[in-house]
Amino acid sequence: MTKTQVDRLGERLRRGDISEADLRALDIYRRSFAESYERVVRALTRKLNLSPTGRPAKSTTSIIEKLRRESIRLTQMQDVAGCRIRVRDVSHQDVTLRRITALFDDVTLVDRRARPSHGYRAVHAIVRLKGQPIEIQVRTPLQHLWAELSEKLADVVDPAIKYGGGAPEFQRFLTISSELVADHENAVVDGKKLVRKASRMTDVPKRIKLEIADLKRAHHASGQRIARLFRETIREFAAKKRGV
Repeated sequence: MTKTQVDRLGERLRRGDISEADLRALDIYRRSFAESYERVVRALTRKLNLSPTGRPAKSTTSIIEKLRRESIRLTQMQDVAGCRIRVRDVSHQDVTLRRITALFDDVTLVDRRARPSHGYRAVHAIVRLKGQPIEIQVRTPLQHLWAELSEKLADVVDPAIKYGGGAPEFQRFLTISSELVADHENAVVDGKKLVRKASRMTDVPKRIKLEIADLKRAHHASGQRIARLFRETIREFAAKKRGV
């Protein structure tokens, strides 16, 4: 199909005027990304020694729902195919993104850390091969846990929660949780800068160096507490869904 034909298909899907022929055409379109997806995953694995997980094609239902939810054309959808990479922390996230950008010829970065989407924080690298966008989500452990928490709330309470809808109290909870992740990760970055700076100085008193070391341990413990809070909340909502 040409780009115009794909976008016309997308408009029919958005309106709900869907025939069996349209569903078959959408299936062919989404499956056409498989080769580009495999090339991206292979390059990330073999050349960067990363371990991406993902799917070569978004489901037809998810594509149709996104078209109806957002004012984008089908050819503008950047996550028809995509994978995810989890990294240790924000510093490693930045390094990984630089390596991805250097590996592929056509890469666009979408940084949702400074401007989160309904609380969602991560960085997406959009790689284009043969004109097809393949989305690479790069997340820290806390960013990933927050996304799982949002998914579970949407699954158990209201699907609209993921996109800024649902009950206000759940949106406030997700917003506060997201800000907690950002505050912690920014503090860790600042703490690492302080540690590096202190390590290069020969006249820093031993007491100050010990306090900096204590700060580093405190940051690690804080991250563990946040992760534990998210995991416990996810387990509680999962239990509610099972009726336990």
